[in-house]
Amino acid sequence: MTTVTNTTNTAATNSTATANSTGLNADFTMFLKLLTTQMQNQDPLSPMDTSQYTQQLVQYSQVEQSMAQTSTLKDILSTLGTQNLTQASSLIGRAVEVDSPVAGLSDTQAAQWSWTTPRTATSVVATITDASGKVVDTRTVEVKGDQGTLAWDGLTSTGTEMPSGKYSLSIKALDASGTEITNTTVHSIGVVNDVQLANGSVLVTVNGNEVDSSKLIRIGNAPATNTDTGTDTGTGA
Repeated sequence: MTTVTNTTNTAATNSTATANSTGLNADFTMFLKLLTTQMQNQDPLSPMDTSQYTQQLVQYSQVEQSMAQTSTLKDILSTLGTQNLTQASSLIGRAVEVDSPVAGLSDTQAAQWSWTTPRTATSVVATITDASGKVVDTRTVEVKGDQGTLAWDGLTSTGTEMPSGKYSLSIKALDASGTEITNTTVHSIGVVNDVQLANGSVLVTVNGNEVDSSKLIRIGNAPATNTDTGTDTGTGA
C-alpha cells in the first residue's frame, strides 16, 4: 500500500513563509531609505529626535528576526512530520488495537472489536450501530470471564447485509447475580493498510477507518482473525 505524504500543505506553508519574509525585507529596506532621507533633510537648527528612529529600527529588526525563527521552526516541524510518517509506515500489514469503539467494515475485512469488563460476566449482549447512531444489529456474544472479541462481517441477525463503513460496538454485561456491569471497555481491532500525514499528525487506516496513531494501544505481529465469536441469538435492528 502506498504511503501518502501531505506535500501540498507543506509547500503552501513554506510558500507563505517565504512570501511574508520577502515582503518584510522589502518594507525594511524602504524604512531605511525613508530614515536616511529624513536625516539628510532635517533642519540643522532643530534636528529631529534620533532616539525615535533608533527605537523603530530596533523594533523592526526584532520582527524580522521573529519571522526568520518562525520559518526555521516550520521547516523543523515539517522534517519531524516526515520522520514520523516514515516510522509509521512500518505499521502497514500489522494487527493493531485502537482505543475507540469505532471499527471499519469493508468487502474484504470484517469489523472487529475486543471488550473487557471490570469483573467476570456471565451474559454479554453486543449492540452494533452505524455512523449515524442507528442500531443495525444486536446479538449475544460468547463470554470468557472478563473479556472477549467479536468479528462482524456485516450480516445482521435478520439476514440483512450492511454496506461498508464505520460501525460502533457497545456492550451490556451482566454478572452471575444479574447485575449490570458498568465501565465496560470496548476497543476496535484490525490491520493497518495505509498511513498518511495530515496537519502534522500521522493517521493510520485500519480496515478503512482512519485514526490518529496516538490512539493505538497495541501492535501485533500477525493479522487479526476474522472469526465471529458471537453467538447469533439476538435480533436484528
